Order: sequence, then structure tokens, then C-alpha cells
Amino acid sequence: MKAVRMHESGGVEKFVYEDAPDPEVAANEVLVRVKGCALNHLEVWATVMPPGTTFSKPRILGSDVAGVVETVGDVVSGIEVGSKVMLQPGVSCGICQACLAGVDNLCPSYSILGQGPYDGGFAELIKIPATNIIPMPENLSFEEAASIPLVFVTAWHMLVTRADLQRNETVLVNAAGSGVGIAAIQIAKLLGARVIASAGSDPKLEKARALGADEGINYNASDLGQETLRLTDGCGVDVVFEHIGGEIFEKSLQALARNGRLVTCGVTAGRTADFNIWSFFLRQQTFLGSFMGTKSELLGMMPYFRSGQLRPVVDRVYPLSEVQAAVRQLASRDHFGKIVVVPT
Repeated sequence: MKAVRMHESGGVEKFVYEDAPDPEVAANEVLVRVKGCALNHLEVWATVMPPGTTFSKPRILGSDVAGVVETVGDVVSGIEVGSKVMLQPGVSCGICQACLAGVDNLCPSYSILGQGPYDGGFAELIKIPATNIIPMPENLSFEEAASIPLVFVTAWHMLVTRADLQRNETVLVNAAGSGVGIAAIQIAKLLGARVIASAGSDPKLEKARALGADEGINYNASDLGQETLRLTDGCGVDVVFEHIGGEIFEKSLQALARNGRLVTCGVTAGRTADFNIWSFFLRQQTFLGSFMGTKSELLGMMPYFRSGQLRPVVDRVYPLSEVQAAVRQLASRDHFGKIVVVPT
């Protein structure tokens, strides 16, 4: 098969389009022919690892996959060859206490496709445990379906499971043009919340409003904290949906109401931030960490995609052979929605 592999770390030029062995499927696994694989910031981080680091085997990245079932393992039932599917990107052991309790993203051996023992979707074929197969909504293209799993399950877990966002509450969604930001806007509106979206440009904010955002803040033109307070009559927001870190994280704290919750899943702009502990406890605020989401959460969202209440947004599609250009566009932040690569 053709695949994009990294034999060592370094810049985007380390993504090499080449021949690779077809995956060998175990009895409990499924082989999927990839029809679309959406990019995430994980691919950008791979380009900034210390140069020259070698891997025990060439890495195939790409965590968000949709395709067609090619082969099923001997003990797999209920999955038919030829079925259109998408993949839950988080792989867990299936037998530990966390997995059996339905919180598989807390499994001690949890990993993401392309980051652990399972290769990702930058290839013509991918193998996956049968438990990670999700039937693909019939009304979506492969490119759209590939744009769902990681960002939507992450946003759902953050807003519904961790922050417990309620109807008529106000939420600040940062980086509204990102995949997870686009998912958060739609999920928050589905829950009946008021959404204030932030982004680094006015065109992105216009697109965020088209998705349902009630207000928009250009954090390159206005002070995020002060503008959020203005839009909430000085009260602040009930929930901050945060995944940037650095200065935006600090400004988001200023925007948080008394008894408010800040939930975060990422640090794309910086891993550290100044934190005023005094203000935090006086205002009785809550910080929540969040990582990925569960298989049951992703399955539970599928009816909303079939009904059109939730919808993925695709910015641009590249051939798999042009993955370097795709990663460069993602790193530039010059996009609104998901960037997808497709084998040709």
C-alpha cells in the first residue's frame, strides 16, 4: 500500500509518501480502506519534536479516519465487509476497570491512532480493534465523516461530561475556527446555551456566527477578557471552552464568572500561564482538565449528525501525496474547519 511515514522526527519534510507493508489483521481486528483522514494538531506537533529522533518503527500518523471495511478478523461479528465506517481514534484495552465502567479514555493503556501501537490513517489501509468501528452516517461524505471523531468527541466530553453546560448558560468558545472550536459551538447551541466565539480574524467570526455563535470577539483586535465582560454586562461567562493556553488562557480567566467553570483540553499556544490563586478561590471557580472522550459518547452523537443538528465543516481536501502541504496549512492557522487528506 501507499502511506505517509515518518522515519525520524524533524520538519514537515520528514513526512514521506512511499510504499509500506499492508497491515496484518488479528482475529479481533478490522481492516479498513481509508477514504479520508482529517488532520489534527498532533501532526503539527510531530514536526517540532527534537530533530533526529528515530522511532522503533516508521510512524504513520493521522487519527481521524473514515473508510470502507475491507476485511474482518475471525472472531469479529456484526461488522460487514463493504460497510462505510468511521473510527473512534482512542484505543483502550477493553478489560480494565475504567474500560468496563465505560470511561475508556481513562484506561491506563489509552492511546490515539498514530501515537501508540496502532498506526494512523495516512495510508491506503488501516487496521483497528473491532470495538473502535463506528457506523458512518449515510448522509455524510467520507471527508465529512473523517472530520468528526476526535474533535467532536473531545468537545462533547468537555462541555457535556466535564463542564455540565446547562441551557441558558453562556459559554466562551476560544479558537472558533479550529475543528474542536467548530464542534463546541454546535454542541453548545444544541444544549441551549448562549455562545460567545473568539477567533483571530473577522472572517472566521462571521463563519462562527453562521454556525450559531451569538457573539464574536477578535482577540487580535480586542482584549478578550474585557470584551467578554462587556458582552455579559460585567458578569463573565459560566463556562470557558479553552484549548489554546498561554496568553489566551490568562485572558479567559478574566472572562470567567463567579462560580464559573473553565474546561481545557489543549495548549497549542503555550503550556504555562500565570494563575491568580487568590482570585480563583475567592470567586469559587472550577478548573477542569479533559482528554478525548469515550466510545459511548461518540456513538451517542451519531443521531445528531444524521438529523443535521450537528455537522462537520471541511476547509480543504488534499491528496495523501500532498500531506506536507496539508500540514503546512494547518500550522499556518489559515483555515476554518478540518483539513482532510484522501488516498488517490
